[in-house]
Amino acid sequence: MARRTRAQLPGGAVSMPAMRRASLALLMLMLPGCEARLPAPAPATASTTATASATATAAKPPVPAAAPTFAADSAASAASRLPAPARLVALGDLHGDFAATRAALRLAGAIDEQDRWIGGALVVVQTGDQLDRGDGERKILDLLERLQGEARAAGGALHVLNGNHELMNAAGDLRYVTAGGFVDFAEVPGVDLSDPRVANVEPAMRGRLLAFAPGGPYARKLATRPVVLIVGDTVFAHGGVLPQHARKGLDAINTEAQRWLRGEGEISPDLLQGDESPLWSRRFCQDPGPADCAVADETLAALAVKRMVLGHTVHTSGIVKNCDGKVWCIDVGMASYYNGHPEVLEIVGDKVQALK
Repeated sequence: MARRTRAQLPGGAVSMPAMRRASLALLMLMLPGCEARLPAPAPATASTTATASATATAAKPPVPAAAPTFAADSAASAASRLPAPARLVALGDLHGDFAATRAALRLAGAIDEQDRWIGGALVVVQTGDQLDRGDGERKILDLLERLQGEARAAGGALHVLNGNHELMNAAGDLRYVTAGGFVDFAEVPGVDLSDPRVANVEPAMRGRLLAFAPGGPYARKLATRPVVLIVGDTVFAHGGVLPQHARKGLDAINTEAQRWLRGEGEISPDLLQGDESPLWSRRFCQDPGPADCAVADETLAALAVKRMVLGHTVHTSGIVKNCDGKVWCIDVGMASYYNGHPEVLEIVGDKVQALK
């Protein structure tokens, strides 16, 4: 779907420059005294080139210059490492496409035509980026939240990770929000639209900004999720897991992001953005060479797992296997924005295969 550069919304038209000013204004109030930095946008593709030209001059929101230090574990504790189920299925980026989300969950054997959990003891991992680029975000978030409860009751699980777009929204970077994305979050329980922090923000944007701002109701929902998760012999993340992440400890990474989202602490720039962030790295899914695969091997050995499953880097041709099957890239661009198709990854014991 083509990106709108000027959205007609209740309360007046929202121009892209106004959106940037509003995001910056909110962040300036929330994160005083911080260095101005901007999360790097996704690489241009055939479907995003037009968007890139419209957003190239975006204002730079500040990011905390320092973060609290956490004691690193050798790999991951029970909070970030779960036992292997009999059957495990992973879903990539959803980007606001509710129909594609439902189709992927049905393909996984998780839900029926009425969107009720039928997976029994099935474990599903969604690797982040439910937000942006589509109008169905709130329906997706509500569906995933409900299914988590239904899966637990049936003896299964649905684990939803945060991707870079979830944290971008929390940081006030709204460049990829659609018109419908502002409408859906215009009124959210627990959000006070008269909050003085958004007094100078266009009314149509206030609800979403406050809903996802650290400590806001939707940011607190995001704060229940991990950034990196191990299930059995597989480590899952949105962008990529590097040796320094293993050294820092997955619990430390997850705790730092969760505390920030709850509005209880800061977040380090190398987690929120950058090529070496577990949310942003494309090292293992964008034409990796032998040196990259050697880094993947080092990460897997440090975490005592066999493989890595990642989203973020779009492959509309389907799921990609790299580094002799040690890295699986599952962002197939299933959202209508990319004109891809649903595809999921199934792991049963040591057998790993794409389901189409």
